[in-house]
Amino acid sequence: VQIVESGGGLVQPGGSLRLSCAGSGFTFSNYNMNWYRQAPGKEREWVAVISASGVFTSYADSVKGRFTISRDNSKNTVYLQMNSLELEDTAVYYCNARIRSVNYWGQGTQVTVSS
Repeated sequence: VQIVESGGGLVQPGGSLRLSCAGSGFTFSNYNMNWYRQAPGKEREWVAVISASGVFTSYADSVKGRFTISRDNSKNTVYLQMNSLELEDTAVYYCNARIRSVNYWGQGTQVTVSS
């Protein structure tokens, strides 16, 4: 199993970024996919989930209405569109798949919101 995130960077408050997460080594279309994030000095927190089919999504209250999770199973990729970014969104963002009770994580991608 391999999970690779990309798309992070530096953005001003109010700006947008789209993160990508590519999965391989497993049947991507069979599994829910999650985004988490970890800010400096804080615990890792869950951000969003998308069902295997892509029909169902759910979001943490802190990002609801600003972030959108989506997936393209033909590309084995899940996305996180982040709009109206706030200083508090600064964190390393991780993609996660839970396969047969084992959590798999990518290496993370840094998102920095700063003026």
